[in-house]
Amino acid sequence: MKRLWLCAAGAGLSLAFLVLHSRLSGPSNLRDSIFQISWRTKESLYRLDVGWPKRSERFTGATFCVAVDSLNGLVYVAQRGDNIQKVLVFTEDGYFLRAWNHTVDTPHGMFAASTLHEQSVWITDVGSGSFGHTIKKYNSFGDLVQVLGTPGQKGTGLNPLQFDNPAELYVEDTGDIYIVDGDGGLNNRLVKLSQDFMMLWLHGENGTGPAKFNIPHSITVDSSGRVWVADRGNKRIQVFDKDTGAWLGAWNNCFTEEGPSSVRFTPDGKYVIVAQLNLSRLLFLAAPPVGNIGSCSVISSIQLADQVLPHLLDISGETGAIYVAEIGAKQVQKYIPLRSYFPLFHV
Repeated sequence: MKRLWLCAAGAGLSLAFLVLHSRLSGPSNLRDSIFQISWRTKESLYRLDVGWPKRSERFTGATFCVAVDSLNGLVYVAQRGDNIQKVLVFTEDGYFLRAWNHTVDTPHGMFAASTLHEQSVWITDVGSGSFGHTIKKYNSFGDLVQVLGTPGQKGTGLNPLQFDNPAELYVEDTGDIYIVDGDGGLNNRLVKLSQDFMMLWLHGENGTGPAKFNIPHSITVDSSGRVWVADRGNKRIQVFDKDTGAWLGAWNNCFTEEGPSSVRFTPDGKYVIVAQLNLSRLLFLAAPPVGNIGSCSVISSIQLADQVLPHLLDISGETGAIYVAEIGAKQVQKYIPLRSYFPLFHV
């Protein structure tokens, strides 16, 4: 099945459309359906790249996560399903390069941590099989390099470190690792590890107060040294100091309808981009100044079609393009920043 979502936008307008073109085998070889989709925005910041990827039929499962290797111009997509390749590799231009399926059970989150000296992809695995409840590091061709956690066994332990449905991670250039562990499992915690996997600090309690979590689902680190966690079940984003782990504040006024499922910053640091899964919506929030978390302010939004279900997203540090993994639509879509807002990006 091939899906193409087309959007149009303008400041102060609500205009867009969705075309679904399906090629199905069997007695009915071709079915065309047209649905309505709206794009409501105060300012138009991005447009859909309708030509990405070049061959969308490569998506054969439910696409749960995406990671961009900006240094090498690569986009990794992880999908779930039986008898399929779990990881697909594309160029940022949309050309398919390769696929692999080694030791991946049920992928949830991804992170591409490439430097001039090493090219790697990290995957959080929430499966119940022999590879599940782990965080695994691969090279770009799918060779397993490192495993964190006990494969196939969920747990709450810290020495050795165990996971239960680890949701996502962020890896700094220094090698330090930030992990949100608890996509509905035993754990609701935020963990920082050193490059040699020693525990640096931990927030690990279920609850609604500061530094407590209910399904911590996504994590990122900004250029000011702040750790941002999508505390999905509590309908908020919590912010921490990356060095000490100190709680700096929280945003909840933007998430009265639904909590955030993914959080990322634009490369210029001006906007926080959030996905809301069940609302099928992307929010563009004004990034706060250093030392003042304040409250969140919605600058723009993209309303997708019902049941598209944007799960996790990532952003190219080179072009500013957003790649959104949509588990309902079973695809990844690319959004390109408009020149007027991102003059430094090569779009």
